[in-house]
Amino acid sequence: MKATELLFIPMPLMGHFVPAVELARRIARRDERISITILVMKFQSDETAAYVRSLKTAAHTDKGIEFVLLPELENPIDMSSNAYIDRFIEAYKPIVKQTVQELLVTRRGSGSQLVRGIVSDMIIMGMLDVAKELDLPRYVFSTYSLGLLCLMLHFQSLRDDHRVDFTEFKDPDTEFDVPGFRNRVPSKVLPPMTRGNDFAFTFLLNQARRCRDVNGILVNSFTELESDAHQAISMADNTPPVYPVGPIINHNPQNARGVDASHGGGDSIMRWLDHQPPLSVVFLCFGSMGCFGVEQVKEVADGLEQSGHRFLWSLRRPAADGEKLRTHDYDNFDGLLPDGFLDRTASIGRVIGWAPQAAILNHPSTGAFVSHCGWNSTLESLWFGAPIAAWPMFADQHVNAFRLVKESGLAVEIRLDYVWDRFSQSANFLVKADELERGIRKVMDTDSEVRKKMKEMKEETRRAIAEGGSSYTWLGHFIEDATK
Repeated sequence: MKATELLFIPMPLMGHFVPAVELARRIARRDERISITILVMKFQSDETAAYVRSLKTAAHTDKGIEFVLLPELENPIDMSSNAYIDRFIEAYKPIVKQTVQELLVTRRGSGSQLVRGIVSDMIIMGMLDVAKELDLPRYVFSTYSLGLLCLMLHFQSLRDDHRVDFTEFKDPDTEFDVPGFRNRVPSKVLPPMTRGNDFAFTFLLNQARRCRDVNGILVNSFTELESDAHQAISMADNTPPVYPVGPIINHNPQNARGVDASHGGGDSIMRWLDHQPPLSVVFLCFGSMGCFGVEQVKEVADGLEQSGHRFLWSLRRPAADGEKLRTHDYDNFDGLLPDGFLDRTASIGRVIGWAPQAAILNHPSTGAFVSHCGWNSTLESLWFGAPIAAWPMFADQHVNAFRLVKESGLAVEIRLDYVWDRFSQSANFLVKADELERGIRKVMDTDSEVRKKMKEMKEETRRAIAEGGSSYTWLGHFIEDATK
Protein backbone atom coordinates (compact mmCIF):
# COMPACT_ATOMS: atom_id res chain seq x y z
CA MET A 1 0.00 0.00 0.00
CA LYS A 2 1.30 3.44 -0.97
CA ALA A 3 1.82 5.99 1.78
CA THR A 4 -0.86 8.68 2.08
CA GLU A 5 -0.11 12.37 1.63
CA LEU A 6 -2.44 15.22 2.56
CA LEU A 7 -1.92 18.77 1.33
CA PHE A 8 -2.77 21.47 3.88
CA ILE A 9 -3.64 25.02 2.79
CA PRO A 10 -3.95 27.11 5.96
CA MET A 11 -4.91 30.77 6.14
CA PRO A 12 -1.57 32.55 6.63
CA LEU A 13 -2.57 34.35 9.81
CA MET A 14 -1.05 33.05 13.02
CA GLY A 15 -4.40 32.31 14.68
CA HIS A 16 -5.23 30.00 11.76
CA PHE A 17 -1.78 28.83 10.73
CA VAL A 18 -0.51 27.57 14.10
CA PRO A 19 -3.55 25.30 14.75
CA ALA A 20 -3.20 23.89 11.20
CA VAL A 21 0.45 23.02 11.84
CA GLU A 22 -0.46 21.44 15.18
CA LEU A 23 -3.21 19.37 13.51
CA ALA A 24 -0.76 18.22 10.83
CA ARG A 25 1.70 17.19 13.52
CA ARG A 26 -0.96 15.29 15.40
CA ILE A 27 -1.99 13.35 12.29
CA ALA A 28 1.60 12.55 11.25
CA ARG A 29 2.51 11.38 14.75
CA ARG A 30 -0.61 9.23 14.93
CA ASP A 31 0.06 7.28 11.73
CA GLU A 32 3.55 7.06 10.24
CA ARG A 33 2.07 6.08 6.87
CA ILE A 34 0.72 9.62 6.49
CA SER A 35 2.81 12.57 5.39
CA ILE A 36 1.59 16.16 5.19
CA THR A 37 2.74 18.98 2.95
CA ILE A 38 1.76 22.47 4.10
CA LEU A 39 1.50 25.16 1.41
CA VAL A 40 2.49 28.51 2.92
CA MET A 41 1.01 31.62 1.33
CA LYS A 42 2.00 35.15 2.27
CA PHE A 43 -0.79 37.43 3.43
CA GLN A 44 -0.30 40.40 5.72
CA SER A 45 3.24 39.95 6.89
CA ASP A 46 6.19 37.59 7.14
CA GLU A 47 4.87 36.09 10.41
CA THR A 48 3.99 32.67 9.05
CA ALA A 49 7.19 32.32 7.03
CA ALA A 50 9.18 33.37 10.11
CA TYR A 51 7.25 30.82 12.19
CA VAL A 52 8.12 28.06 9.71
CA ARG A 53 11.78 29.08 9.80
CA SER A 54 11.70 29.01 13.60
CA LEU A 55 10.33 25.47 13.57
CA LYS A 56 13.10 24.30 11.31
CA THR A 57 15.80 26.18 13.22
CA ALA A 58 14.61 24.76 16.53
CA ALA A 59 14.38 21.28 15.00
CA HIS A 60 10.69 21.16 15.86
CA THR A 61 9.62 20.00 12.43
CA ASP A 62 8.23 16.51 12.84
CA LYS A 63 8.94 13.57 10.63
CA GLY A 64 6.35 13.49 7.87
CA ILE A 65 5.77 17.28 7.75
CA GLU A 66 7.02 19.36 4.84
CA PHE A 67 6.54 23.10 4.20
CA VAL A 68 6.38 24.63 0.74
CA LEU A 69 6.78 28.43 0.74
CA LEU A 70 4.76 29.80 -2.17
CA PRO A 71 5.81 32.90 -4.13
CA GLU A 72 4.55 36.25 -2.95
CA LEU A 73 1.77 37.87 -4.98
CA GLU A 74 3.02 40.41 -7.49
CA ASN A 75 0.21 42.83 -6.62
CA PRO A 76 -0.59 43.21 -2.90
CA ILE A 77 -4.24 42.85 -1.90
CA ASP A 78 -6.10 45.99 -0.80
CA MET A 79 -6.86 45.27 2.86
CA SER A 80 -9.42 48.09 3.13
CA SER A 81 -11.95 46.21 0.99
CA ASN A 82 -14.60 43.84 2.36
CA ALA A 83 -13.68 41.48 -0.46
CA TYR A 84 -10.01 41.20 0.42
CA ILE A 85 -10.19 37.50 1.34
CA ASP A 86 -11.93 36.57 -1.90
CA ARG A 87 -9.41 38.58 -3.88
CA PHE A 88 -6.55 36.96 -2.00
CA ILE A 89 -7.89 33.48 -2.79
CA GLU A 90 -8.44 34.25 -6.48
CA ALA A 91 -4.97 35.74 -6.81
CA TYR A 92 -3.31 32.70 -5.22
CA LYS A 93 -5.35 29.98 -6.94
CA PRO A 94 -3.16 29.71 -10.07
CA ILE A 95 -0.02 29.51 -7.92
CA VAL A 96 -1.55 26.85 -5.67
CA LYS A 97 -2.84 24.85 -8.64
CA GLN A 98 0.54 24.85 -10.35
CA THR A 99 2.28 23.81 -7.13
CA VAL A 100 -0.18 20.98 -6.50
CA GLN A 101 0.14 19.76 -10.10
CA GLU A 102 3.93 19.68 -9.75
CA LEU A 103 3.60 17.74 -6.49
CA LEU A 104 1.25 15.23 -8.12
CA VAL A 105 3.72 14.63 -10.97
CA THR A 106 6.58 14.19 -8.49
CA ARG A 107 4.59 11.77 -6.32
CA ARG A 108 3.48 9.69 -9.31
CA GLY A 109 7.07 9.53 -10.46
CA SER A 110 8.27 8.26 -7.09
CA GLY A 111 5.53 5.64 -6.88
CA SER A 112 5.87 5.54 -3.10
CA GLN A 113 3.04 7.79 -1.95
CA LEU A 114 -0.35 8.97 -3.08
CA VAL A 115 -1.93 12.39 -2.52
CA ARG A 116 -5.34 11.62 -1.04
CA GLY A 117 -6.77 15.04 -0.39
CA ILE A 118 -6.49 18.74 0.22
CA VAL A 119 -7.34 20.22 3.62
CA SER A 120 -8.23 23.93 3.40
CA ASP A 121 -8.87 26.45 6.15
CA MET A 122 -12.59 27.23 6.29
CA ILE A 123 -12.07 30.94 5.67
CA ILE A 124 -10.37 30.24 2.30
CA MET A 125 -12.50 27.36 1.08
CA GLY A 126 -12.35 28.79 -2.43
CA MET A 127 -8.99 27.02 -2.59
CA LEU A 128 -10.90 23.74 -2.73
CA ASP A 129 -11.77 24.62 -6.33
CA VAL A 130 -8.20 23.49 -7.05
CA ALA A 131 -8.92 20.12 -5.44
CA LYS A 132 -12.13 19.77 -7.45
CA GLU A 133 -10.38 20.60 -10.72
CA LEU A 134 -7.68 18.02 -9.98
CA ASP A 135 -10.19 15.42 -8.78
CA LEU A 136 -8.82 15.25 -5.24
CA PRO A 137 -10.89 14.71 -2.07
CA ARG A 138 -11.72 17.97 -0.31
CA TYR A 139 -11.61 18.57 3.44
CA VAL A 140 -12.13 21.67 5.57
CA PHE A 141 -10.38 22.60 8.80
CA SER A 142 -12.36 25.01 10.95
CA THR A 143 -10.46 27.00 13.55
CA TYR A 144 -13.85 28.13 14.85
CA SER A 145 -16.37 26.48 17.15
CA LEU A 146 -18.96 23.82 16.39
CA GLY A 147 -21.52 26.40 17.49
CA LEU A 148 -20.54 28.80 14.73
CA LEU A 149 -20.66 25.98 12.20
CA CYS A 150 -24.19 25.15 13.41
CA LEU A 151 -25.19 28.77 13.01
CA MET A 152 -23.76 29.02 9.49
CA LEU A 153 -25.37 25.83 8.25
CA HIS A 154 -28.73 26.67 9.84
CA PHE A 155 -29.01 30.15 8.34
CA GLN A 156 -27.81 28.91 4.96
CA SER A 157 -30.54 26.26 5.02
CA LEU A 158 -33.16 28.84 6.04
CA ARG A 159 -32.13 31.10 3.15
CA ASP A 160 -31.74 28.46 0.44
CA ASP A 161 -34.30 25.84 1.43
CA HIS A 162 -36.99 27.94 3.11
CA ARG A 163 -36.48 31.38 1.50
CA VAL A 164 -36.36 33.15 4.86
CA ASP A 165 -35.81 36.93 4.72
CA PHE A 166 -33.07 38.00 7.12
CA THR A 167 -33.74 41.74 7.22
CA GLU A 168 -34.87 41.18 10.84
CA PHE A 169 -31.20 40.57 11.70
CA LYS A 170 -30.91 44.33 12.02
CA ASP A 171 -33.20 44.33 15.06
CA PRO A 172 -30.93 43.53 18.06
CA ASP A 173 -33.89 42.26 20.08
CA THR A 174 -34.82 39.53 17.61
CA GLU A 175 -34.14 36.01 18.86
CA PHE A 176 -33.71 32.80 16.86
CA ASP A 177 -34.04 29.10 17.56
CA VAL A 178 -30.85 27.49 16.29
CA PRO A 179 -30.15 23.72 16.37
CA GLY A 180 -27.26 23.01 18.71
CA PHE A 181 -28.06 25.94 21.02
CA ARG A 182 -30.01 25.39 24.23
CA ASN A 183 -31.09 29.03 24.45
CA ARG A 184 -32.64 31.26 21.81
CA VAL A 185 -29.90 33.22 20.07
CA PRO A 186 -30.36 37.02 20.10
CA SER A 187 -29.48 38.91 16.96
CA LYS A 188 -27.06 41.08 18.94
CA VAL A 189 -24.64 38.15 19.37
CA LEU A 190 -24.58 37.08 15.74
CA PRO A 191 -21.25 37.81 14.01
CA PRO A 192 -21.31 41.62 13.59
CA MET A 193 -20.36 41.28 9.93
CA THR A 194 -23.79 39.72 9.26
CA ARG A 195 -25.76 42.68 10.57
CA GLY A 196 -26.66 45.04 7.79
CA ASN A 197 -23.66 43.98 5.69
CA ASP A 198 -24.97 42.19 2.63
CA PHE A 199 -21.53 41.33 1.25
CA ALA A 200 -20.29 39.81 4.51
CA PHE A 201 -23.49 37.87 5.08
CA THR A 202 -23.32 36.49 1.56
CA PHE A 203 -19.71 35.45 2.21
CA LEU A 204 -20.79 33.57 5.34
CA LEU A 205 -23.61 31.78 3.51
CA ASN A 206 -21.28 30.86 0.65
CA GLN A 207 -18.87 29.32 3.15
CA ALA A 208 -21.73 27.25 4.58
CA ARG A 209 -22.75 26.09 1.10
CA ARG A 210 -19.20 25.01 0.37
CA CYS A 211 -19.11 23.08 3.67
CA ARG A 212 -21.90 20.85 2.38
CA ASP A 213 -19.87 19.94 -0.70
CA VAL A 214 -16.76 18.50 0.94
CA ASN A 215 -15.68 15.05 2.07
CA GLY A 216 -15.36 16.05 5.71
CA ILE A 217 -14.97 18.90 8.18
CA LEU A 218 -12.32 18.90 10.91
CA VAL A 219 -13.22 21.24 13.78
CA ASN A 220 -10.98 22.60 16.52
CA SER A 221 -13.40 21.70 19.30
CA PHE A 222 -14.44 18.65 21.31
CA THR A 223 -17.72 16.96 22.08
CA GLU A 224 -17.60 17.43 25.85
CA LEU A 225 -17.65 21.18 25.29
CA GLU A 226 -20.16 21.30 22.42
CA SER A 227 -22.07 18.04 22.44
CA ASP A 228 -25.39 19.67 21.48
CA ALA A 229 -23.83 21.41 18.49
CA HIS A 230 -22.07 18.29 17.26
CA GLN A 231 -25.24 16.24 17.56
CA ALA A 232 -27.24 18.88 15.68
CA ILE A 233 -24.75 19.01 12.82
CA SER A 234 -24.57 15.22 12.61
CA MET A 235 -28.37 15.00 12.32
CA ALA A 236 -28.69 17.79 9.72
CA ASP A 237 -29.45 16.95 6.11
CA ASN A 238 -26.75 17.15 3.45
CA THR A 239 -23.93 17.55 5.92
CA PRO A 240 -20.61 15.71 5.47
CA PRO A 241 -18.88 13.94 8.35
CA VAL A 242 -17.75 16.35 11.07
CA TYR A 243 -14.70 15.44 13.15
CA PRO A 244 -14.24 17.36 16.45
CA VAL A 245 -10.49 16.92 17.00
CA GLY A 246 -9.64 19.75 19.42
CA PRO A 247 -8.44 21.40 21.43
CA ILE A 248 -5.60 22.01 19.00
CA ILE A 249 -3.22 24.44 20.65
CA ASN A 250 0.54 24.45 20.97
CA HIS A 251 1.17 22.23 23.99
CA ASN A 252 4.93 22.49 23.58
CA PRO A 253 5.99 26.09 24.25
CA GLN A 254 9.39 27.21 23.00
CA ASN A 255 10.90 27.06 26.45
CA ALA A 256 9.91 25.86 29.89
CA ARG A 257 8.03 29.06 30.70
CA GLY A 258 6.34 29.34 27.32
CA VAL A 259 7.94 32.68 26.43
CA ASP A 260 8.67 33.36 22.77
CA ALA A 261 12.19 34.76 22.71
CA SER A 262 11.47 36.77 19.55
CA HIS A 263 9.41 39.19 21.66
CA GLY A 264 11.04 41.38 24.26
CA GLY A 265 9.76 41.65 27.81
CA GLY A 266 8.38 38.15 28.21
CA ASP A 267 10.80 37.15 30.95
CA SER A 268 10.12 40.27 33.00
CA ILE A 269 6.38 39.64 32.80
CA MET A 270 6.82 36.11 34.11
CA ARG A 271 9.14 37.28 36.89
CA TRP A 272 6.50 39.78 37.98
CA LEU A 273 3.89 37.03 38.09
CA ASP A 274 6.26 34.88 40.14
CA HIS A 275 5.99 37.43 42.96
CA GLN A 276 2.16 37.55 43.06
CA PRO A 277 -0.04 35.36 45.30
CA PRO A 278 -1.79 32.35 43.74
CA LEU A 279 -4.94 33.15 41.69
CA SER A 280 -4.61 36.85 42.50
CA VAL A 281 -4.06 38.39 39.06
CA VAL A 282 -6.69 39.17 36.44
CA PHE A 283 -5.21 39.08 32.95
CA LEU A 284 -6.67 41.31 30.21
CA CYS A 285 -5.82 40.54 26.59
CA PHE A 286 -7.90 41.04 23.44
CA GLY A 287 -6.08 39.20 20.68
CA SER A 288 -3.88 40.22 17.78
CA MET A 289 -6.50 42.61 16.38
CA GLY A 290 -8.22 43.76 19.57
CA CYS A 291 -7.71 47.35 20.68
CA PHE A 292 -9.61 50.36 22.05
CA GLY A 293 -10.04 54.07 21.49
CA VAL A 294 -8.65 56.53 24.04
CA GLU A 295 -11.97 57.00 25.90
CA GLN A 296 -12.43 53.24 26.28
CA VAL A 297 -8.86 52.82 27.53
CA LYS A 298 -9.57 55.28 30.34
CA GLU A 299 -12.76 53.41 31.30
CA VAL A 300 -10.82 50.14 31.49
CA ALA A 301 -8.16 51.76 33.65
CA ASP A 302 -10.78 53.18 36.01
CA GLY A 303 -12.55 49.81 36.21
CA LEU A 304 -9.31 48.03 37.08
CA GLU A 305 -8.44 50.55 39.74
CA GLN A 306 -11.92 50.41 41.27
CA SER A 307 -11.87 46.61 41.40
CA GLY A 308 -8.79 46.63 43.64
CA HIS A 309 -7.55 43.39 42.11
CA ARG A 310 -4.04 42.76 40.88
CA PHE A 311 -3.93 42.96 37.08
CA LEU A 312 -1.81 42.38 34.02
CA TRP A 313 -3.17 44.34 31.05
CA SER A 314 -1.99 43.79 27.49
CA LEU A 315 -2.76 47.18 25.92
CA ARG A 316 -2.02 47.63 22.25
CA ARG A 317 -2.72 50.40 19.77
CA PRO A 318 -4.77 50.22 16.55
CA ALA A 319 -2.98 49.94 13.24
CA ALA A 320 -1.99 53.27 11.74
CA ASP A 321 -2.31 54.10 8.04
CA GLY A 322 -0.04 51.88 6.01
CA GLU A 323 0.30 49.28 8.79
CA LYS A 324 -1.17 45.83 8.88
CA LEU A 325 -4.59 45.33 10.47
CA ARG A 326 -3.15 43.67 13.55
CA THR A 327 -2.43 45.72 16.67
CA HIS A 328 0.96 47.13 17.63
CA ASP A 329 2.74 48.03 20.87
CA TYR A 330 2.62 51.62 22.11
CA ASP A 331 5.93 53.46 22.32
CA ASN A 332 4.67 54.81 25.65
CA PHE A 333 1.37 55.32 27.45
CA ASP A 334 1.67 59.11 27.86
CA GLY A 335 -1.69 60.83 27.49
CA LEU A 336 -3.48 57.51 27.09
CA LEU A 337 -4.07 56.35 30.67
CA PRO A 338 -5.71 58.50 33.39
CA ASP A 339 -3.35 60.89 35.16
CA GLY A 340 -1.45 59.12 37.91
CA PHE A 341 -2.92 55.67 37.10
CA LEU A 342 0.41 53.92 36.69
CA ASP A 343 1.74 55.42 39.93
CA ARG A 344 -1.38 54.58 41.95
CA THR A 345 -1.47 50.97 40.71
CA ALA A 346 2.27 50.32 40.62
CA SER A 347 2.12 47.89 43.54
CA ILE A 348 -0.70 45.75 42.15
CA GLY A 349 -0.62 45.95 38.37
CA ARG A 350 1.31 46.14 35.13
CA VAL A 351 0.34 47.54 31.74
CA ILE A 352 2.25 45.79 28.97
CA GLY A 353 2.24 45.50 25.19
CA TRP A 354 2.59 42.07 23.59
CA ALA A 355 1.91 39.25 26.07
CA PRO A 356 2.96 35.57 26.15
CA GLN A 357 -0.69 34.61 26.60
CA ALA A 358 -0.43 30.84 27.08
CA ALA A 359 2.37 31.19 29.61
CA ILE A 360 0.40 33.80 31.57
CA LEU A 361 -2.77 31.70 31.60
CA ASN A 362 -0.72 28.75 32.81
CA HIS A 363 0.90 30.69 35.66
CA PRO A 364 -0.36 29.85 39.19
CA SER A 365 -0.78 33.56 39.99
CA THR A 366 -3.32 34.07 37.21
CA GLY A 367 -6.84 33.95 38.60
CA ALA A 368 -9.00 34.93 35.61
CA PHE A 369 -8.96 36.14 32.02
CA VAL A 370 -10.80 39.19 30.63
CA SER A 371 -11.01 38.03 27.03
CA HIS A 372 -12.39 38.89 23.60
CA CYS A 373 -13.37 35.20 23.37
CA GLY A 374 -11.55 34.45 20.15
CA TRP A 375 -11.72 30.68 19.73
CA ASN A 376 -8.00 30.03 20.16
CA SER A 377 -7.96 32.11 23.33
CA THR A 378 -11.06 30.30 24.57
CA LEU A 379 -9.43 26.90 24.08
CA GLU A 380 -6.29 28.08 25.88
CA SER A 381 -8.44 29.26 28.80
CA LEU A 382 -10.09 25.85 28.98
CA TRP A 383 -6.76 24.03 28.75
CA PHE A 384 -5.25 26.05 31.59
CA GLY A 385 -8.48 26.37 33.59
CA ALA A 386 -8.69 30.18 33.67
CA PRO A 387 -12.27 31.47 34.20
CA ILE A 388 -13.31 34.04 31.60
CA ALA A 389 -14.92 37.47 31.79
CA ALA A 390 -16.35 37.83 28.29
CA TRP A 391 -15.89 41.02 26.28
CA PRO A 392 -16.24 40.06 22.58
CA MET A 393 -15.39 42.59 19.88
CA PHE A 394 -15.89 41.23 16.35
CA ALA A 395 -16.12 38.17 14.05
CA ASP A 396 -17.19 34.93 15.81
CA GLN A 397 -16.35 36.25 19.28
CA HIS A 398 -19.91 37.22 20.25
CA VAL A 399 -21.25 33.73 19.45
CA ASN A 400 -18.40 32.18 21.45
CA ALA A 401 -19.07 34.50 24.40
CA PHE A 402 -22.81 33.79 24.32
CA ARG A 403 -22.17 30.06 24.48
CA LEU A 404 -19.61 30.42 27.28
CA VAL A 405 -21.85 32.67 29.40
CA LYS A 406 -25.36 31.44 28.64
CA GLU A 407 -24.92 27.84 27.46
CA SER A 408 -22.04 26.39 29.49
CA GLY A 409 -21.55 28.76 32.45
CA LEU A 410 -17.80 28.92 31.88
CA ALA A 411 -17.68 32.72 31.74
CA VAL A 412 -19.24 35.81 33.25
CA GLU A 413 -20.50 38.65 31.09
CA ILE A 414 -18.99 42.08 30.81
CA ARG A 415 -20.88 42.99 27.61
CA LEU A 416 -21.96 40.69 24.79
CA ASP A 417 -23.08 43.40 22.36
CA TYR A 418 -19.96 45.58 22.15
CA VAL A 419 -18.64 45.83 18.58
CA TRP A 420 -15.26 47.17 17.50
CA ASP A 421 -14.99 47.96 13.78
CA ARG A 422 -11.43 47.23 12.70
CA PHE A 423 -11.72 49.34 9.57
CA SER A 424 -13.21 52.53 11.05
CA GLN A 425 -11.44 51.86 14.37
CA SER A 426 -14.53 52.79 16.34
CA ALA A 427 -17.03 51.06 18.64
CA ASN A 428 -20.80 51.14 18.95
CA PHE A 429 -20.63 52.35 22.59
CA LEU A 430 -18.37 52.64 25.63
CA VAL A 431 -18.18 49.86 28.19
CA LYS A 432 -18.20 51.78 31.45
CA ALA A 433 -15.74 51.30 34.31
CA ASP A 434 -18.37 49.93 36.69
CA GLU A 435 -19.37 47.24 34.15
CA LEU A 436 -15.78 46.04 33.96
CA GLU A 437 -15.41 46.25 37.73
CA ARG A 438 -18.50 44.06 38.27
CA GLY A 439 -17.25 41.50 35.78
CA ILE A 440 -13.82 41.33 37.39
CA ARG A 441 -15.25 40.93 40.88
CA LYS A 442 -17.50 38.07 39.71
CA VAL A 443 -14.84 36.19 37.79
CA MET A 444 -12.23 36.58 40.54
CA ASP A 445 -14.54 35.12 43.20
CA THR A 446 -12.65 32.00 44.26
CA ASP A 447 -15.88 30.24 45.29
CA SER A 448 -17.88 31.07 42.16
CA GLU A 449 -19.79 28.51 40.14
CA VAL A 450 -17.91 29.64 37.02
CA ARG A 451 -14.59 28.72 38.61
CA LYS A 452 -15.88 25.29 39.65
CA LYS A 453 -17.19 24.59 36.15
CA MET A 454 -13.96 25.75 34.55
CA LYS A 455 -11.96 23.42 36.78
CA GLU A 456 -14.13 20.49 35.66
CA MET A 457 -13.86 21.50 32.00
CA LYS A 458 -10.08 21.72 32.26
CA GLU A 459 -10.02 18.01 33.04
CA GLU A 460 -12.45 17.23 30.20
CA THR A 461 -10.31 19.27 27.82
CA ARG A 462 -7.21 17.24 28.54
CA ARG A 463 -9.02 13.90 28.49
CA ALA A 464 -10.44 14.67 25.04
CA ILE A 465 -7.07 14.47 23.26
CA ALA A 466 -5.57 11.70 25.39
CA GLU A 467 -5.56 8.16 24.03
CA GLY A 468 -9.13 6.86 24.12
CA GLY A 469 -10.59 10.38 24.48
CA SER A 470 -13.32 11.76 22.25
CA SER A 471 -11.07 13.88 20.03
CA TYR A 472 -8.46 11.14 19.85
CA THR A 473 -11.18 8.81 18.60
CA TRP A 474 -12.57 11.30 16.07
CA LEU A 475 -9.10 11.94 14.69
CA GLY A 476 -8.77 8.20 14.19
CA HIS A 477 -12.05 8.19 12.25
CA PHE A 478 -10.76 10.98 10.01
CA ILE A 479 -7.47 9.17 9.33
CA GLU A 480 -9.37 6.00 8.50
CA ASP A 481 -11.70 7.82 6.11
CA ALA A 482 -8.94 9.88 4.47
CA THR A 483 -6.77 6.85 3.75
CA LYS A 484 -9.43 4.62 2.19
